[in-house]
Amino acid sequence: MKLKNTLLAAIGLAFVATAAQADVNVGVIVSATGPAASLGIPEKNTLAMLPTTIGGEKVNYIVLDDASDTTTAVKNIRKLISEDKVDVVIGSTISPNSLAMIDVAAEAQTPMISMAASARIVEPVDDKRRWVFKTPQNDAQMSTAIVEHMTNSGVKTVGFIGFADAYGEGWYEQFKSVAEARKLQIVANERFNRNDTSVTGQVLKVMSARPDAVLIAGSGTPAALPQKTLKERGYAGKLYQTHGVANNDFLRVCGKDCEGTFLPAGPVLVAAQLPDSNPVKKAAMDYITKYEAAHGKGSVSTFGAHAWDAGQLMSAAIPVALKKAKPGTVEFRAAMRDALEGIKELPGAHGIFNMSPTDHLGFDQRSRVMVEIQNGTWKLVK
Repeated sequence: MKLKNTLLAAIGLAFVATAAQADVNVGVIVSATGPAASLGIPEKNTLAMLPTTIGGEKVNYIVLDDASDTTTAVKNIRKLISEDKVDVVIGSTISPNSLAMIDVAAEAQTPMISMAASARIVEPVDDKRRWVFKTPQNDAQMSTAIVEHMTNSGVKTVGFIGFADAYGEGWYEQFKSVAEARKLQIVANERFNRNDTSVTGQVLKVMSARPDAVLIAGSGTPAALPQKTLKERGYAGKLYQTHGVANNDFLRVCGKDCEGTFLPAGPVLVAAQLPDSNPVKKAAMDYITKYEAAHGKGSVSTFGAHAWDAGQLMSAAIPVALKKAKPGTVEFRAAMRDALEGIKELPGAHGIFNMSPTDHLGFDQRSRVMVEIQNGTWKLVK
């Protein structure tokens, strides 16, 4: 009898272990504190809206904060992979952290969906980046939108001031390439740190070049500092920001100094202003409705939508991967990678995803619009 009970207990434990192994474990790294907190908080809020069951399997989310710090981001992904045995990683919020995480994801052969913008995260798709995907629009797509608006507005010379990290460098490279092709002259090129409290020196150098327009390549609330300084110093030319500032915290911090600023953004930022014929509008409005139901009217930012789109990609890939392997295995992670790469015509809040072996973003020009800040809010430029 004792032997029978022991056998039954062992069978029961084996069943529990098998059931646990069937769960899909998702590791998430966000910058919920530090200089990028205004980006990471809406992402973290959005995670609570992602499905807890996909393809009939329970989904567990293990969420870690990297505090906007690259070293912490790397420690977090190592922990998620080695200790929590995650099947996929979502994150991080910012480009330097995401770039630093690539080696770890590739070494462990664990698919990673970044919520950061730099094209370097997924380009070129080499042996390492074959494991990495992302949801924000590439710098090149957004640079094209800015340059088109500049040239149509009669801008001939541009001053550039960007973050002194991978975000700023990536933006300068892409913008410079597009600008030169369209005969725009970059007459100043300056950098600042995310946690700087003054950029007066950089701004004075930019202004001394007398550019027709200035592009600020920063993200979140730190990007308001150069803009406010330019205004304080009397700069009267056109001002442009990147899609890295598309949240209400930036509007709050920048205040009246933001009026008249132009930026490219994902359609979700002005979804209600889009024509019904826009192919992204329905998916974008679906996210907005759900987010505002939880956090209040006007609370949506484009950054939360990057997390939402990561969830959409994951939800599309998991059922396909489950046909080939069980979660918690090398085979399942490989199947997830393949499934993500095979996604076609998937509507997200920011665009329509069409992945391929050479494109791990999968967005076309339907993923961006030009926006102007008017009366403290976002207005679609038609």
